[in-house]
Amino acid sequence: MNKGLVIDNDKSRRLLSGDEKAAALLLALGPDFGKPIWDELDEIEIRQLSRAMVRLGPITQEMLDELLGEFVMGVSSSGAMAGNTDSTERLLLSFLPKERVDQIMEEIRGPAGRNIWEKLSNVQEDILASYLKNEYPQTIAVVLTKISTDHASRVLAVLPEELAMDVVQRMLSIDPVQKEILEKIEATLRTEFMSTLSHTQRRDSHEQMADIFNAFDRQTEARFMTSLEDANRDSAERIKALMFTFDDLTRLESAAIQTLLQAFDKKELALALKGASETAREFFFSNMSARAANMMRDDMEAMGAVRLKDVDEAQSRLVNTAKDLSARGEIVIAKGKADEEMVL
Repeated sequence: MNKGLVIDNDKSRRLLSGDEKAAALLLALGPDFGKPIWDELDEIEIRQLSRAMVRLGPITQEMLDELLGEFVMGVSSSGAMAGNTDSTERLLLSFLPKERVDQIMEEIRGPAGRNIWEKLSNVQEDILASYLKNEYPQTIAVVLTKISTDHASRVLAVLPEELAMDVVQRMLSIDPVQKEILEKIEATLRTEFMSTLSHTQRRDSHEQMADIFNAFDRQTEARFMTSLEDANRDSAERIKALMFTFDDLTRLESAAIQTLLQAFDKKELALALKGASETAREFFFSNMSARAANMMRDDMEAMGAVRLKDVDEAQSRLVNTAKDLSARGEIVIAKGKADEEMVL
């Protein structure tokens, strides 16, 4: 098993590491035959294999046959398989409690994003800068050219000035980065930074409380907020600024609101709009076709009187759908009331 398995994929060859070979074998065994093996693994081994599964990529039948030939006992499989986030999570759920699987997968995924660069764009700039300042300037330059430009600007702004200027000069003259070097940087960021971040990053208590307030119905939210304003006005104002409510949906870009409309049930939307302000209703209608808007108005009228509690719940589900879309990178939600400030 010391000899690495060579994989020929689009004429580029690479060696599977020991944990990747083990991950491929366990995927081939599946939950039924693989469970006795998983039961013998400790927490660290499970996490290591889970990470290996996520980065494994496609495994063809020919590649699998070559791998299985290294083992004393042959394992047969049909068709092809792929190691990715979904297959890894499904397999873990077959023999581990959901809470434990969620913890493992959250560590693997890190902050919201579909790849390592999108994840880094969701990491607070001072935290990312604190990590990068210990890297070579050329490495920092590569990283900053791969993340979103607005986030790169914020990271540069908090780096030590001399280092930041060195990085700027390198970014101006940077050559295309070889695939092998880029993959090495990605792997280092994923294992040394993102996994550590998931353990050490503490969530701001006001942000957490804002999410709790978002989950309240209107009456409960108003009652708690009034009491908090009397006890601690600064905290109350900070929570208000962090809250994302139904009315904040009207600040979404047109493309984002249309994505949200496509993802949300039409009957639920009618119920949510039933108790909305006229301004909010018109905002949603303006992002529909004339025919769809007229049908929505008819559906709302046909409902008759509805309970405020049902409206609140429908609006909450719409907000949560928007948050889910944002977490997946499908829409952008502007956070905080400061985004509304204008400069003359």
